[in-house]
Amino acid sequence: MTALHDLPAHDLLAAYRQRTLSPVEVTQAVLAHIERWEPHIRATYLLRPEMALAQARESEARWLRGEPKGALDGVPSTIKENIATEGDPTPLGTAAVELVPAAADAPPAARMREAGAVIVAKTTMPDYGMLSSGLSTFHPLSRNPWDTRKGPGGSSAGGGAAAAAGYGPLHIGTDIGGSLRLPASWCGIFSLKPSLGRIPIDPPYTGRAAGPMTRTVADAALMMQVLSQPDARDSMSLPYQDIAWSQFNKGAERLRGLRIGLLLDAGCGQPVEPEVKAAVERAAKLMEAAGATIVPMAPFMTQAMLDGMDHFWRMRSHIDLQALPAARRDKVLPYIRTWADSAAGMSGTEVFNASHQFHLTRVNTVKACSAFDYVISPVAPMPAFQAELPSPTNDPLRPLEHIGFTVPFNMSEQPAASVNCGYTTSGLPIGLQIAGARFDDLGVLQVAHAFELIREPQRAWPQPPAG
Repeated sequence: MTALHDLPAHDLLAAYRQRTLSPVEVTQAVLAHIERWEPHIRATYLLRPEMALAQARESEARWLRGEPKGALDGVPSTIKENIATEGDPTPLGTAAVELVPAAADAPPAARMREAGAVIVAKTTMPDYGMLSSGLSTFHPLSRNPWDTRKGPGGSSAGGGAAAAAGYGPLHIGTDIGGSLRLPASWCGIFSLKPSLGRIPIDPPYTGRAAGPMTRTVADAALMMQVLSQPDARDSMSLPYQDIAWSQFNKGAERLRGLRIGLLLDAGCGQPVEPEVKAAVERAAKLMEAAGATIVPMAPFMTQAMLDGMDHFWRMRSHIDLQALPAARRDKVLPYIRTWADSAAGMSGTEVFNASHQFHLTRVNTVKACSAFDYVISPVAPMPAFQAELPSPTNDPLRPLEHIGFTVPFNMSEQPAASVNCGYTTSGLPIGLQIAGARFDDLGVLQVAHAFELIREPQRAWPQPPAG
């Protein structure tokens, strides 16, 4: 029998409807499970059991009246801490930020509350979201449930760890270069970075997207139904579309006849490790056996593109940090300070040339993908790395060598998902990235679900250490 904390959202909602489960008992079970896991993985921020139980009791009363509030009523959920929640400070993962209560819920948080979700906690992130790890000067070090010596990835670090550990079925993260897909890959869960603007977010920024982090495509589709509702605060949001998110399940036959590009070399950054490459190649063969045509792709990114984006972000962060009082600037993680301050001597021409790489990345990505219905690749060149490291290279001057597969789809505004496709010999998950054409978010979900149906058997989710 599946434990309550492991039940997917669809099953919980059906049980609430039939009155065989209560949001209160489910929330209690999730909170008890968090209590067992949290000393080992430290995934949460603002974990407030009494507030969660109060929401659950309100939801229970609504279900008993036959008047659920929305599509997620009573389902335990978490929200990444950089998504503002009314009355709560938003530290952005760093001790340098002044803790000022947010005036209002940001759009993703507002949609979850309107849908009746039980917000169990917020989840951790590294300083300013600028690392693919759980290393933070504000939060405790977050760890990976599959192997607590490893990190969960980032910057949606706590969200990835929480989903893998069973902190309820629904979690929201954000992504500007891979921050949803990297932790999804390294924690063995599913995530979707939607088309830019599909999920309204505040504040908006080039390439920045919020998205679901779940154990299944089905639960992510359920979240998309809620999170994609319009919000005028996002000046970059897409016109609202009434997308049939419930049509995510088209079966394995959804793969039949598709022309799918197979990208095994990002063209920049660190080389793909053999176990990762082998897992992605096995996934491609499974898709081919299901009727897809798999076509090898040449790399379309270059090291100059990756370096340009890196250098522009350094300058942006350098300017932000220089605006802080010295005492607060000194609290920023030294790795990030070193990275940002390395831009201090850049000329205007160098900054412009760096910024131009964003556009070149966009153009190259769209052109390379236009010959295919979908593109598959590794999410990252390597599996999860040591928890204490800020990045796989541990080098502030080569900090983004692992995002060559993920960042192009932020810049091209295309939807891209991470779905587990295997494990290393040591038992660490490996993520397959599935990218689609701009606006084809539902198609990406359908292909990812089709892959879920044909992939190799999944291992049992990790359990908290005894004692």
